[in-house]
Amino acid sequence: MSLRARVTTIAATATALAATGLALPFAGTSVAAEPTPVESDFNGDGYADLAVGVPSGSVDGKARAGYVSVVFGGENGPGRHGARRITQATVEVPGTPEGGDRFGAAVTSAYIDDDPYADLVIGAPGEDIDAKTDAGSVTVLYGAGDGFSEAGTAARGAASGDTYGNAVVAADFTGDTDVDLAIGGKDKVVANFNPLTANTSTVMGDRMGGRAPVMTTGDFNTDGLPDLALGYYTQNQPYTQSHLRLYGWNKDESSMGNFWNNSNGAANALASGDFNGDGYDDLAVGNCREIADENIDDPCGPEQLTKGGGIHIRFGGANGSFGWEQQTFNQDTTGVPGVAETGDGFGDALAVADIDADGHDDLIAGAPGEAVGSAARAGSFTVLKGGAIGLLDASGSATGVGYQQNSEGVPGVAETGDAFGAALTINDHNGDGHADLNAAAPGENAAAGGVWHLPSFSPGPVITPKSLSLPASSDPPAYGAVLGH
Repeated sequence: MSLRARVTTIAATATALAATGLALPFAGTSVAAEPTPVESDFNGDGYADLAVGVPSGSVDGKARAGYVSVVFGGENGPGRHGARRITQATVEVPGTPEGGDRFGAAVTSAYIDDDPYADLVIGAPGEDIDAKTDAGSVTVLYGAGDGFSEAGTAARGAASGDTYGNAVVAADFTGDTDVDLAIGGKDKVVANFNPLTANTSTVMGDRMGGRAPVMTTGDFNTDGLPDLALGYYTQNQPYTQSHLRLYGWNKDESSMGNFWNNSNGAANALASGDFNGDGYDDLAVGNCREIADENIDDPCGPEQLTKGGGIHIRFGGANGSFGWEQQTFNQDTTGVPGVAETGDGFGDALAVADIDADGHDDLIAGAPGEAVGSAARAGSFTVLKGGAIGLLDASGSATGVGYQQNSEGVPGVAETGDAFGAALTINDHNGDGHADLNAAAPGENAAAGGVWHLPSFSPGPVITPKSLSLPASSDPPAYGAVLGH
């Protein structure tokens, strides 16, 4: 199983959840222990909290200065136990809100210092440092009993346009028991092996077309340490390329080394899990597709399965055999709800959990461009069951359940541009040991946005700027476009 922290889940019975109007997709009766420590528990009360990055939100009249909305978990889940808005005007946070900072463009949680409170890691790629425009920065806000205490800077861009903080993930890459950070900037990814300081070193430097890299972590080379999975691409700047790469800690070189590549394949999301239950981490590549023509055949599986967004699985294995076994599917695959249509964005967001506790991780895939009836780009997400050979069975069929805002038990109505499923995250916010899903619709209500909290995949509250009484923004906040993991 993955070395990264993962919510261990148990499933309620189908009968109990069916009464709520939204049945758990793959019901079982297995019982598993609650994870310790709880992920994203910033105040140490035993419940996971929800961090929502709002980089397009205005602060004190400064457009797109950005903020992070922390919604505290509790016995009744997030949205009912208070919230806190974190900006660069917050006392503990270094810096000052400025137009275009985009504070909150990337958000993750990690246990960085030696206490029982999770810490909040926040990217601000538009941060100006001295005379360096858009150098970017990464802030660590340390958890405490009342929510948060002091903060520090974990990365500062060295030059104008570095945009550090476009993306960020956390893991103990070196195996020294301390958390490390991988940070995406413009045309580079850097690592901080001591987030208590702002010292960084380059992991990868290559053109990424001005886009944030997509990243996740997992032990893909079976050396007992988490590795960094990285996807990026560029088109005509000045050349077209696309890559999926894996980096792991090289003890001899004391640096992150590249040990696996899949050239010509691009992705919009990455996630790791053990989908076939063999004890090795697998990599799910969301909306995988071919970008460049470098005489590499089908880097994301059969080309016809990339229509509307294909999901490509590379399976882990013993003795460095990562990636030899593969599966690819889209919404035209038997057992996957819906129909593959151009622009669906199937796999633009991914989340992983063993929902039915059968020893095989399940995959949740967002399709924010999915049309629902006549509502274009209303969005949806699909839950896909893992099994003995992965997410497809021997016949090539999947077992999936689809959800959108017109599904029974899901609050709201599917409307044009909602982009439901644009971001997904899973945690245990009410402490019952079950997997709770958060699905964002940043286009909801003219891009005011919202996050649908579905405890144990059953109906729950919709968390919006209005429900949290957040200040009005001069720009649509697109609440939920960034969800912390």
